[in-house]
Amino acid sequence: MIFSFDLFINAIVSGVLIGGFYTAVTSGVSLSFGILDIVNIAHPAFIILGSYVAYLVNTELGIDPIVAGVVMTPAFYALGAGIYQVYYLSFEKRGQESLRGLAFFFGLLFITEVMLVLYFGVDYRYVGASYIGPTWHFGNLDVPLRLLVPCLVSLLLIAVLQLVLTKTFVGRAIMAVAQDQFALKLMAIDPVRIKRIAFGLSIATASLAGAFLIVIQPVEPSVGRQYIGRVFAICVLGGMGSLPGTVIAAMLIGIVESLTSTFYGPSWAPAVAFGFLLLTLAVRPAGLLGR
Repeated sequence: MIFSFDLFINAIVSGVLIGGFYTAVTSGVSLSFGILDIVNIAHPAFIILGSYVAYLVNTELGIDPIVAGVVMTPAFYALGAGIYQVYYLSFEKRGQESLRGLAFFFGLLFITEVMLVLYFGVDYRYVGASYIGPTWHFGNLDVPLRLLVPCLVSLLLIAVLQLVLTKTFVGRAIMAVAQDQFALKLMAIDPVRIKRIAFGLSIATASLAGAFLIVIQPVEPSVGRQYIGRVFAICVLGGMGSLPGTVIAAMLIGIVESLTSTFYGPSWAPAVAFGFLLLTLAVRPAGLLGR
């Protein structure tokens, strides 16, 4: 390994930009797993589904993929709300949400992937946008716009979610439903409705992250598998249900992966990143901003 300060700085910047994207990818898991305690293994499938929707809108209508992702979030919110209703009636209401609920989401993961393969095939798909090719140069520092734009929009997404959770009645109810559902009932608030809203938001954010993903790289139906472990790791590292913690954890994982890939090779990046996760949790088991 030959150390280069320019490579080091560029690796840090790339890690921060990738970390911004990881923030969007993980925000839905922070809602479903961190707050609602629903282990949605199918989360990456909805990310890839969002990628393909952005691809179709971009190729057929020429609309910017990120704009397409934003426009389609209400449809994915409705999809998420419907999935939670099925999950609730089939498993949670009967107290069978553990293993059977996990199998339900595994089924959704594979069904979604198979449907995408049947319709689109296994070829990589990509989108066109004015910011995908250009790179800003600041001396020896390179900032690819295909990473910068998704990172900035991801951080804006997290800021909006944090405002919703902390400043609105529904957001506070979402935070409360994880702590005491009985207290919500005493206030004439239906916990199932609140969970349905929260899960719908988690799927909507996943679809938007999918639009970011296809801007960053071409996608095919199985790409989402590589994010299954990463999103849950970032959620746990940041602190269950903490969106600010998710941002910090995503940035740290992104930087660790980028430095490892730059100086040791991409094959080492996942192992070093998860080693960093285990080391951090050994010092702080609740996560960086966990309670």
